[in-house]
Amino acid sequence: MDTNLAIAALAALAQSTRLDTFRLLVKHEPDGLPVGELAKTIDVPQNTMSAHLKILTQAGLIAGERHSRSIVYRANLDVFRELTLFLIRDCCGGNAEICTPLIAELMPCCPPAKVTA
Repeated sequence: MDTNLAIAALAALAQSTRLDTFRLLVKHEPDGLPVGELAKTIDVPQNTMSAHLKILTQAGLIAGERHSRSIVYRANLDVFRELTLFLIRDCCGGNAEICTPLIAELMPCCPPAKVTA
């Protein structure tokens, strides 16, 4: 991810409704949520939600897909991963001991799947 894309993504998330919306969509992966449900859950008018979704979409953080008469939005986890890696790529000047607590805090979020033999 280049600096300009990172700035666009961070700018899109630098507003409480958009940040709440993105976090909600991440929680609802892989199914996503329709616009109406997003607006109701975040408690904003649907036209206001549409404006926020447009900004998040332009930043590449989410994508909408039409399902009949509804548009279902999903978080773009690839861009989220790229942004996170962009932010921590040079973590602590490569000193693994300093980065260990950060990595340890990230692990409980998404434990690796158990491999069955």
